[in-house]
Amino acid sequence: MSEPIEDIIRKLALQNAVFFKGKANPKAIVGKILGQYPEYRAKVAEITETINGIVEDVNAMGFDAQKAELEKADPSMLKKEKKERVYELPDLEDVEQGKTVMRIAPGPSGPLHIGHTRVSVLNDEYTKRYEGKLILRFEDTNPEKIDPEAYDMIPEDLDWLGVKIHQKFIQSERFETYYDLTRKLIEQGHAYVCTCDPDKWRSMKEQKQACPCRDLPVNEQMERYDRMMEGGYEEGKAIAVVKTDIAHPNPAIRDFVALRIVDAPHPRTGTKYRVYPMMNLSVAIDDHLMGMTHVIRGKDHLNNTERQRYVFDYFGWKQPVYHHYGLVNIPDTMLKTSLIKQSIKEGQYTGWDDVRTGTVRALERRGIRPEAIRRYWVESGIKSVDITFSWDNLYGMNRDVIDPVSDRYFFVQDPVRYDIEGIDSITGNAPLHPDHPERGSKEYVVDGPKTVFISEKDSKTFSQDRRIRLKDLCNLEYSMPARYAGNDVSDMRKGGLKAVQWVGRKSIPCDVLMTDGTVASGLVEDSILEEKADTVQFERFGFVRIEKKDPQKIVAVYTHD
Repeated sequence: MSEPIEDIIRKLALQNAVFFKGKANPKAIVGKILGQYPEYRAKVAEITETINGIVEDVNAMGFDAQKAELEKADPSMLKKEKKERVYELPDLEDVEQGKTVMRIAPGPSGPLHIGHTRVSVLNDEYTKRYEGKLILRFEDTNPEKIDPEAYDMIPEDLDWLGVKIHQKFIQSERFETYYDLTRKLIEQGHAYVCTCDPDKWRSMKEQKQACPCRDLPVNEQMERYDRMMEGGYEEGKAIAVVKTDIAHPNPAIRDFVALRIVDAPHPRTGTKYRVYPMMNLSVAIDDHLMGMTHVIRGKDHLNNTERQRYVFDYFGWKQPVYHHYGLVNIPDTMLKTSLIKQSIKEGQYTGWDDVRTGTVRALERRGIRPEAIRRYWVESGIKSVDITFSWDNLYGMNRDVIDPVSDRYFFVQDPVRYDIEGIDSITGNAPLHPDHPERGSKEYVVDGPKTVFISEKDSKTFSQDRRIRLKDLCNLEYSMPARYAGNDVSDMRKGGLKAVQWVGRKSIPCDVLMTDGTVASGLVEDSILEEKADTVQFERFGFVRIEKKDPQKIVAVYTHD
């Protein structure tokens, strides 16, 4: 070993500190030294004492100083080795390659939100794995909960997510099919038309009792059905019901409504129909007629699956293979479509892409990548256990995607001006991306009126510490105007000098829309005008997506730190 052990320990301590927010763990260093240099195992006490002393010294440094020293000693150690874990969804049962048919079946009440992306990604992953067909089916059988724009917005959201749709159906165009098959169920004695008071009908079901309509002769049922289809009943006065087991131990499974009367016009069909199919009837029929082989959905649909089995059995149809994943709780965001829509109408939200919401459009606007969303749901899997969605985990996955492609720029929030004296001209440079020198660098020249701006927060630090370093440029001593104090970085490496972001006279006003709807205003360096990508990192601030860029103003949206 040609290199002194103390130097090796120091580099390992610096690396550990850089990777863990400025604080090295001496036990981790001991483990690495004993693993790489087994000859020190006989001197554990001695080497541990040496490590503790070096770690204490390293931890007393500032983070920027730690990073700068490690970069000078061994730049390769700044790159964290990632242990890649391969996450794969489990295989589905009864799969025939090339013959799988699955579906995504949203109600068109608005665009998709982060919760909808789970079923979309899972079905897409399996369809691609098995070279099957993925159907988009709009379940628009409730005319009072439809946003006409959703018929276009949902496919756009799926396309952005990278979900490949092979065929599209709209249930409101299939009412005649539902009517015909309901008629057959009545003819077979598996369904009936009920004219009881709705509360009485529900109460009798709860008591495992059949209502008087249930066992009427088929010919009388058919007369009622014809009357219902011809407009002979008012809304709420008649329903078509599928028979199940009236004494089923689960009250939710006992007889369910197949058709109901609704007088509200449908956004697509107007007043052409007033008898509307309920979800369990239309879904069961469509899953069969569209050739569904596998259905993946949340376990909140377990009762629906059981209800739909009755329809399959009555017609002698083969049922799809069902898989129900656990429920997901998504905190800290607005997902309810009706509330978002109302807030847009009232002017509280700016639109479906308002960053305070959890819509796919809002995530796209912020710079969350579809690859990160896909990875999140694949890693979450399809187990039946309930989970809580972690925004931090999604941000970490998104960071893995955007960090390598995001060039670095200085953004100064709430800028404070400093003029500099003591030198005629100051020059510096910095790479656009520390890991990709081939992308080029930014050249800094501060001359003429030597004016810089730093953030209000850093200005307070400057006034307290009396010295500061302008990152990639020079050191300053506090005064009015500030005094040039050379370009020695050794004090920073020892933790005695804080490095801060800054911008010069040619900087551009910049507003950053934050996730809570507030705006962070400041200045950004003018070299950003040459940036081709829309996602960049504002150092010590976070990743942002550039929404508007011109010499007068930059508008960006905050992604995450």
